[in-house]
Amino acid sequence: MSRGAARAPSGTLAPLPPGRRAAIAALAVAGLCLLVSVTYTIDDTDLWQHLLVGKAMWQMRGLPRVHLWTWPSYGKPEVPWSWGFRALLWPFWEAGGVFGLDAWRWLTTLLAFGLLLGAARRMGARGLSPLIVMVLCSLTYRLRAQVRPETLVAVLLALEIWVLESGRRAITPLRGAALVAIAWAWINVHLSYHLGLFLLGCYAVDAAYRARRPTAGAEPAGSRAGTYLWVLSLAVAISFANPSGWRAVRQPFEYFLFWRHEPIYTHIAELQPLQWRSHWKSGLPLLMLGWPVLLAWRARRAGLDVAEALACAAFTAFALSTQRFAGFYALVAAPFVARDLDLWVGSRRWPSWTAPAGRRAALASIGCVLVGLLEWSRPEYRLGLGIERNVLPEWACDFMAAHGVKGRGFNSYYFGGYMLWRFWPDRERLPFMDVHQTGSRDDRLLYEYAFTNRRYWQVFDGLRHFDYALIDAHPREIALGDHLHDFLDADSAWALVFRDDAAALFVKRGGPLENVAERFAYRLVPSGEDRVPDLARACQADTSVRRRARFELGRQVAESPLNARAHSILAALAWIERDAAGAREHLRAALEVEPRTFAAHRRLGLIALGQDRPREAIREFEAERRLGYGDGDLNFLLGQAYQRLGDARRALAYYRREVEIHPQNAAAREAIGAMESRSGDAP
Repeated sequence: MSRGAARAPSGTLAPLPPGRRAAIAALAVAGLCLLVSVTYTIDDTDLWQHLLVGKAMWQMRGLPRVHLWTWPSYGKPEVPWSWGFRALLWPFWEAGGVFGLDAWRWLTTLLAFGLLLGAARRMGARGLSPLIVMVLCSLTYRLRAQVRPETLVAVLLALEIWVLESGRRAITPLRGAALVAIAWAWINVHLSYHLGLFLLGCYAVDAAYRARRPTAGAEPAGSRAGTYLWVLSLAVAISFANPSGWRAVRQPFEYFLFWRHEPIYTHIAELQPLQWRSHWKSGLPLLMLGWPVLLAWRARRAGLDVAEALACAAFTAFALSTQRFAGFYALVAAPFVARDLDLWVGSRRWPSWTAPAGRRAALASIGCVLVGLLEWSRPEYRLGLGIERNVLPEWACDFMAAHGVKGRGFNSYYFGGYMLWRFWPDRERLPFMDVHQTGSRDDRLLYEYAFTNRRYWQVFDGLRHFDYALIDAHPREIALGDHLHDFLDADSAWALVFRDDAAALFVKRGGPLENVAERFAYRLVPSGEDRVPDLARACQADTSVRRRARFELGRQVAESPLNARAHSILAALAWIERDAAGAREHLRAALEVEPRTFAAHRRLGLIALGQDRPREAIREFEAERRLGYGDGDLNFLLGQAYQRLGDARRALAYYRREVEIHPQNAAAREAIGAMESRSGDAP
């Protein structure tokens, strides 16, 4: 950039041509940041049903016209969910396995944000600040960037915005045809197709507004609203050209009017209103506050962009009402915020040292990295390749295959996809419910209530006559108060035959799986938590019970690498026997399997404190606190550790904090009184 260009009369920075090496370098950094955003281990259990159905379609050379995925609904007509996505995804898996899935995420993310950046440039953004905006928006999008249909929808949505912005001045027949084709593809990819139609409507309203109220400095009126309405009408019409016709078109409205009120849907995390605690690191609050501010500032300077205003209002409302729309919000916001921010940046005076292209590119690159650091560090979205297997009933399904467990099964619905992946087309091992909660309304109601009410479970079992139950060992989307493990533990008609940190498998006695129950039933170790205190008391009182419990827990350790719970209970047995070394070994093993094992660090701290190693105890107590399970008695324990270390000031501070939180803690009060008396601070 020349010195004259840097000191333009307006005092603004001149645009940086996209072909400059500095701009290319900044673009490369932004692209790498986008890839980092979506490169985390996959823990979405829906993936396995997407893959299985895609595989089945390729094998059948067509779409299944009836339901083939659950035993209660087998053979009934159904809408083939997201068939276009599944058909495209399968070749990626077949070619590259897990790497193919990551390649899918990389490709769709770069395509989507590349198109959105292109749309921003068509709107007039010519600087480098749009790169920072793209990375910022990717941080919210990443939370929805599992290998799901939404990843392909992101490309379609970005392509639609790019075409619409290209057609601001003229919707040519080719552009109109492209918009209609996007609408057809969208409904065959995901039931969110109505968002694309809504966006088309926003641009139609914008065209009508600009035709009637031209504003100085605004874009020419361009295409008439009537042209947009024709395109919108064709897009609506072609949406019916899908394998299920009107049944697919009605689904989002059917969900909004009826399904969303059912208990099973009200407890699915992604269908809940926006949870800010899940998004503050991504910068979503800044984005939601900043977009309307920039929109209003630009409206005063260059005239109101009605399409932007409508999109901002509607997609903000969508995102606030349902978490699954947060990703769509970020995608729609990206080009508009990029355009508006670029206009604001270009209107400011900047220090002369920022004028050279290399420095501007370096600043943009640093900005791209800095906005992402906090979100990329989140432990629940661990950076890396691969699949999180601790959410899959993988070893439970191994047990089922090895020992002939089949029949009329009950399952946590989000296990249904993996069960299909492992066992389909074996009709004897189809899940009761799949990842789409397929089933009658009564089945869905009883499913949800069965986890929290013993009577409902008994009624449900009486109606469906289940032979086995494969349920989540750590329920993620079930209502609070889930006690199904405890109901089955207490029911002599059921036997626990497999348990790890991912899943528990129960079989019914007296039926076709009686032999499995007799051979593999756990007699002492429960699946739920209600009977664990009883087990501890029995083990403390009777060495023979302790020996048998240790044998059963050793079997759990041997049968699955997901054995943190078994190690945690074995540590308790070692502690009963005053075997501190054995307890420490089991707790370390539990943390190696599951670094977030509840109270493991606390118990290690207690062992260290008992062996007069206060520094080690402090490290363990602080590690427990960082897991975010709550303070519990950690302040009191830290006070004891610092007192043992000889640090009276910190010990007293922790004791006082403990009393503030738990005023009933007499031991903490006594410790404070004793320390104040010794120091002469007592009144």
